[in-house]
Order: sequence, then structure tokens, then C-alpha cells
Amino acid sequence: MATNLFIDTNIFLSFYHLTGEDLEELKKLSALIEKDKVQLLLPTQVIIEFERNRDGKIADAIRHLRDQKLNFRFPQLSKEYAEYETLRGLQKNYEKTHSRLLEKIRKDVEARKLAADQLVKKLFQLGKELETTQDHIAAARLRMDLGNPPGKKGSLGDAINWEALLAADLDSDDLHFVTEDRDYFSPLNPDEFDSYLASEWEERGFTAELIVYRKLSGFFKQEFPEIKLASEVDKDLLIAQLGASRSFAKTHSVVSELSQFSEFSVYQVDAILSTATSNNQVGWILDDEDVKAFVTSVVEGKEEKLNQEALQYVFEQIEDEDESDPL
Repeated sequence: MATNLFIDTNIFLSFYHLTGEDLEELKKLSALIEKDKVQLLLPTQVIIEFERNRDGKIADAIRHLRDQKLNFRFPQLSKEYAEYETLRGLQKNYEKTHSRLLEKIRKDVEARKLAADQLVKKLFQLGKELETTQDHIAAARLRMDLGNPPGKKGSLGDAINWEALLAADLDSDDLHFVTEDRDYFSPLNPDEFDSYLASEWEERGFTAELIVYRKLSGFFKQEFPEIKLASEVDKDLLIAQLGASRSFAKTHSVVSELSQFSEFSVYQVDAILSTATSNNQVGWILDDEDVKAFVTSVVEGKEEKLNQEALQYVFEQIEDEDESDPL
């Protein structure tokens, strides 16, 4: 069953501004949605707010970038040294490169060809849109008049989004919520969801906990810690399935799928070895031809970089089985 995820507008916009988050987070999300592992809940209001604020957010980011100048002033006494000419050359090169960068960004902004534009557009296409209704607007206006969260006085956007989520038909009750807006966080515990909103969620019949994050990377760390790169999603999900295998048949099936890939990172191989040591539905059949061939192949060439304890355990099991084979 897919994990329900809501991403506030401010998170989408942050990828156009000064953030520690990498665009890889959006790529991972796109890959997980396409694999039906995540369902992105997308109120129409989020799309409207994004379109309304995109240009302003970009303009502010460009202002910050334009201000990043090497405005050095050199005293006269420094100009007799070779290093002065080197520094002046570096400064001029910086200024030219800086100017070219700004011009390229300007053109891509106008053509909506920024990398973030392409990724957000795809996510908006993949998401499950929750259309804004007159009922949502009326409920949001009443919420604002009463002073109930979320949202600021005179602004209905957050309240409309919340009403759309409350009315959503979800496959499961869980909801992971990514936002920088403190209205959604508890005043008593800044890492937990606001208790008033959580009570509303329960009153609507949703039984699972609301989980809130300030960054998209926090969601991935909690729910998909094995996913490091979008390009590796298929392998990482299969390795996770291997770790959760509850039968020999499932192990053989997953190993068959994993064997279609030719390259694995050290992190991925360590995860495979760890599974072999902790899950007896894998460890007990290490001597089976397909499992042994797969483990041996992914380890080859990486022996010195891997977890030595797990590596030794796995190959001791394989060697013990080989020695007991009467053939």
C-alpha cells in the first residue's frame, strides 16, 4: 500500500531558493510515486500557490546570486607583486563567469527549463489532485473567522489545503506531512503535529498518526532510508524486499530480479550481506546455486570495502556447505 504524502507549497518553492536540500530528493520522490510506493496528495490550492509565488521566489534567489561579487580593493603596495596580477585575473574570470551564469538562468527561467521546473511539473502530473470545492472554501473561511489553525489571519490557503486533506478518500489513514510552516507544529513539541489539528484528523475517522517533517529528506530518512539515489530506486526497493523476505520462495524470487542488475554500490552490498546474517530465509539458503552465485558476484572486487564481520560470516556459511557436499 502506498504511503500518503502531502508536501506544502513552501517546500516545492524552497528548491528554487536557498536550501540545503538537493534536487535528488525530488527525483527520488518521482521514482517512488511511479513505483506506487508513495501517493502524493496534491490539493489544487498547492498548485495555485506554487504558480503564484514561483517568479517571486526565483527573483529573490537571483538577487542573492547577483550580490555574490568579489569586490576586492587592492592597496597600491600590493600591485608590485606577481600574486596581484593572479588575483586580478581570477577576479575578472569570476565576474565574467558570474555574468554568464546569471544570463543562462534568466533564459531558463523564462522558458521554464530550470531543473526544478521539470521535476515539479512531473510531480504535479503524478500526484493525486484534490480539487478545491466551495465546501472547502466555506469551511476554510469559517476556520479563519474562528481563529482556528492552520493559516494566518486574512489568508485562506493553508486552511483550504487542510480541508481538502480532511475530505480526501485515502487508501490508508497514514499521512506524512512535509512543511516549513510552524502552524502545523505543536507549540509544546516542535517535532510533533499540532494537537488541535491531530484531534480533527482523528474525529474524521482517520486512526493513524500524522507525521510531520520540515524537510523532504527527513521523510526519506524515516520511511525509505535505503533509497540514496533516484537511479537506484529499483535495486534499493528489491534489497529492502530481500531483507523482509519471509519464505525461501520469496528469497529466490527477489534474488532472480536483483540478478538482472550488473552493478551494486558498497552500501547496497553491505545491506545484502547484513540481510544474509539477520534473516534466516536468506542465510539458510546461501548454498543454493542462484543465491550463492548472486552473493559471490556482488561481493567480487569490493571485499576490502565491505563490512568484514558480515562478509566473513556469509562466506563461512558458503564454504561450510561446500565442504559438506559429497560431490
